[in-house]
Amino acid sequence: MESKTYWEKVYQTKAPDKVSWYAPHLDTSIKLIERAAPKREARIIDVGGGESTLIDDLIHAQYQNLSVLDISSTAITFARQRLGDAHDKVAWYCADITSATLPESHFDVWHDRAVFHFLVTDAAREAYLKNVARAVKHGGHVIISTFGPEGPDQCSGLDIVKYDAAGLHSTFGKAFHLIESSTEIHETPFGTTQQFLYCFCRME
Repeated sequence: MESKTYWEKVYQTKAPDKVSWYAPHLDTSIKLIERAAPKREARIIDVGGGESTLIDDLIHAQYQNLSVLDISSTAITFARQRLGDAHDKVAWYCADITSATLPESHFDVWHDRAVFHFLVTDAAREAYLKNVARAVKHGGHVIISTFGPEGPDQCSGLDIVKYDAAGLHSTFGKAFHLIESSTEIHETPFGTTQQFLYCFCRME
């Protein structure tokens, strides 16, 4: 099944709080974003933001230049409706991140929780990394969260790639300076747990 069709079906058939990656608030992500971008005019993109509540929390924190990218128009429509009039404060991109066209040297912060580990081919990962390198300013920050070494082998019925910090940083390459990494245990809406890895990098 083609990726967009697959994810449209996921978001059309499952409630936002009934998917394994759901969390009411992405506390670790928020803390890292605030470290990377203390100024509220910073340009921030949430890649794979979908129906995530991260954008709500960033608006509440008074960030002014926000973008969300997701492959699913269903997810974006839901998020826009949830935000009400505040949706106008966000630039929305409905696109596959491996082929999306984003503004060059534009973003101060690139955030991705649970997209990169779905890229299981070298070609998909290379396309993603080219987009990061093109879209993020030199000196900007990249926050990537994937399943860690003890995470699941699949998610939403799809194969994924698990990473430790060294492996993820090696995949991204020398242009990404690793500031720090950490793991956290995410409790799913079903009462199970998943290990997530966070890498906090600066673009050289």
